Amino acid sequence: MPVPLVSSTNLVATLISFFLFAAEGHAAERPNIVLLLADDLGYHDLSCFGATAVDTPAIDALADGGMKLTRFYSASAVCTPTRASILTGRYPLRFDIRRHFPDDETHLPVDPVALARLLRDAGYLTAHVGKWHLGGLHLGHLGNRDATIPGPHEHGFEHYLTQNEEQPLRGRLGSSRRVFRDGGRHLIRDEAPVGPGDPHFGKHYTDVNGDEAVAVIERAHAAGRPFFLNLWWLVPHKPYEPAPAPHWAATAAAGITDDQHRFRSMVEHMDAKIGEIVATLDRLGLTDDTLIAFTSDNGAAFEGDIGDLKGGKTDLHDGGLRVPFVAHWPGHIPSGTTADFPAVTTDLLPTFCAIASVPLPEDAAIDGLDFSRQLRGEAATAEQTGRSLFWQVDLYRHLQRHYPKPKPYSTEAVLRNGWKLLTDDGEPRELFRVDDDPHETQNLISVYPDLVAELANEIAQFLEAPRDRRGFVE
Repeated sequence: MPVPLVSSTNLVATLISFFLFAAEGHAAERPNIVLLLADDLGYHDLSCFGATAVDTPAIDALADGGMKLTRFYSASAVCTPTRASILTGRYPLRFDIRRHFPDDETHLPVDPVALARLLRDAGYLTAHVGKWHLGGLHLGHLGNRDATIPGPHEHGFEHYLTQNEEQPLRGRLGSSRRVFRDGGRHLIRDEAPVGPGDPHFGKHYTDVNGDEAVAVIERAHAAGRPFFLNLWWLVPHKPYEPAPAPHWAATAAAGITDDQHRFRSMVEHMDAKIGEIVATLDRLGLTDDTLIAFTSDNGAAFEGDIGDLKGGKTDLHDGGLRVPFVAHWPGHIPSGTTADFPAVTTDLLPTFCAIASVPLPEDAAIDGLDFSRQLRGEAATAEQTGRSLFWQVDLYRHLQRHYPKPKPYSTEAVLRNGWKLLTDDGEPRELFRVDDDPHETQNLISVYPDLVAELANEIAQFLEAPRDRRGFVE
């Protein structure tokens, strides 16, 4: 089965959604959209997804008042590829992004279809806050983008506030475990380094991100504009650092390691800042007009919790790919609901555009599917439940967990109708019926040879698709 670069089905579905919204009286509707993306948060790291280590009352409240997707996947088992999928609605393979960017000149090229640009052109105030990791956030690139590599502005964000993401700075902060505590001293705002006069200078980085999100919402509200706030937390990515009071003391527990204590305090700190963001929406009367979506860029690293899933960050078993997803929009998303259709971060672009009544360009070459109607409570379509989802990641031999990486190693995976095939350079290695075996314990590769051949052929065609390598230093 070929893997199309341009999906006419996606385009038709989006146009149908647009006209149906118009027919229902929603043509002028421009809800605000807030995407909250955690970093290395595992499937069981939220109490609303079964966590017992950390309480996450703010996120739990969003889930109680909205919907949880229990079969939501990141587009990669590492961060950079997933971030590219969110902004483009395309598989990371389309840009040959198969691992995290190494803080050099590698970058996400400017794509004809970009989530922030589509929303900006429709009148949205677009802002990126937090981690970027898609290239271009080096001091030498600022203010001269025509001659250097693109940053958040070029990808459609009117405003941004991030950290300086270059070496050797990032390495020094990481090795000394000062990424968060000194994060506010190494900020870039709208193409300029942040100095002591900025209100966020010197703050803890999680406070920087939460407080800037509040400021963005207040500015957009004052300007009378709908907004798209793309908030990519660095939490709970290592280095594990103690969060400030009261979160450090509140997460102390007998019998846990220092790193686990730090991890728990970081997650609780993030949750508290999310509570402040929600309180700001309430205070400004924007809650009913705002979609909030929360998820993670990949599965859990060392201290995170994947429950009974297999693997973890860098690995294509579900522990590295399956992530929590919560969506909240009062009056539109039924409260206290759960859905189990398969979805992926690649789907966020068409979904957000449909919610904002922004049709995709006729030549939109996206891979994602719009699941906005499923968020409203409709049943998943046959296309959504029966499609194939693909992953490709370079081989990371060391799993970012406290145990060895599962063998045999794999670099590609396909999931279709509850069947998951993992391959290494296209060679089949494992087949699981994940609907019945979510822990991926029973390798059925010798039991269903015809299905293995069929799925392996899909992966082969996926790997042969053209790749835009403009973002790579050759």
